[in-house]
Amino acid sequence: MKRIEIEHITRYRYPQPVTFLAHKLHVRPREGHDLRIESSSLKIAPAYDIAWQRDVFGNSVATVRFREPAAELLIASQVVVEHYAAGVVPLALSDNALRYPFHYDPMEQIDLMPYQISIFPQDYSTVGEWLADVWRPGELLETVALLEHINRKIVDSFAYVVRTAAGVQSPKSTLKRGKGSCRDLATFFIEACRYCGLASRFVSGYLVSEAAVKDQATTHAWAEVYLPGVGWRGFDSTSGDLVGGAHIAVAVHRHPEAIPPVSGSFIGPRQTKSPVEVAVRVTTLA
Repeated sequence: MKRIEIEHITRYRYPQPVTFLAHKLHVRPREGHDLRIESSSLKIAPAYDIAWQRDVFGNSVATVRFREPAAELLIASQVVVEHYAAGVVPLALSDNALRYPFHYDPMEQIDLMPYQISIFPQDYSTVGEWLADVWRPGELLETVALLEHINRKIVDSFAYVVRTAAGVQSPKSTLKRGKGSCRDLATFFIEACRYCGLASRFVSGYLVSEAAVKDQATTHAWAEVYLPGVGWRGFDSTSGDLVGGAHIAVAVHRHPEAIPPVSGSFIGPRQTKSPVEVAVRVTTLA
């Protein structure tokens, strides 16, 4: 078991006071058999009211409503978690899923359908062409080998870059540019999996290992695939690794643009601009 402290600060500064509308926060890690929250705190300014809820995906979501205008918005989260995942656990799939293609259990298929629908259907053929030297319809392959090959090909094909613009790139854009942020690469992996009919979802969270990603001043993103026998298992297309003890999930969703750490808007002069300042520090405690 490891104790890990996560400090996540988001700050906006404006040239004059503005009125903040409701903001949604995805900053509280997902608890489970492998992770427990020991302590957590939020520092927010200006004055506010907050309400917590579990969304349809089981994420902890905070809705913050501000009581007064201000020229600065500060959201600082501090969490200490107990992480019980010692490393990467081997993928011991059910016998019927060891080789791809396979069929999901009918009882699970109903719930998995939204995770098999392409996010960028206009790029469907482009993704298929990119996959051609990994898998072609009709081929029978080992399921784990297929997923690892897709993950590794993304790492080998695209350069990782820090990209602060909102949203994610389409697969076609990532192919054209030859580079992408962690969320862009995770999205590409998801689209490749969904092309193959494999249920996959987007994960936003934090990374402990400094060697796995270049920019430690932001959150991290990866993908999970639903595999019979092991459930949802993560693949990090920034490093090419399976997800394990170095990854701390905060939120999951079928769509990669739905769970930013902080989202909201304000009312103010049209020309008002504020570049966001984000600082993240993930530390293993003694």
